[in-house]
Amino acid sequence: MLVTDLFVEIPADRMTPDDRLRTDFGLDSLGFVELRVQCENTFGITITDAEATPENFTSIRTVAELVRSLQARSPAAGD
Repeated sequence: MLVTDLFVEIPADRMTPDDRLRTDFGLDSLGFVELRVQCENTFGITITDAEATPENFTSIRTVAELVRSLQARSPAAGD
């Protein structure tokens, strides 16, 4: 998603879960908005403004943890 949709110039095979989205990949405010939308569309979740915090969007790992948490709370998760 970072490479194909957000055009991060670092190859996916060189990314690690703890790479920082702003400092390592250069995401700006628009990039974070796009990442939020891509996560919502791809994973069928809704990220509220309260959840769209710098802490949740620090690294690949923190975004993945947020997505997993939201998927687990989703009504469809019990199906």
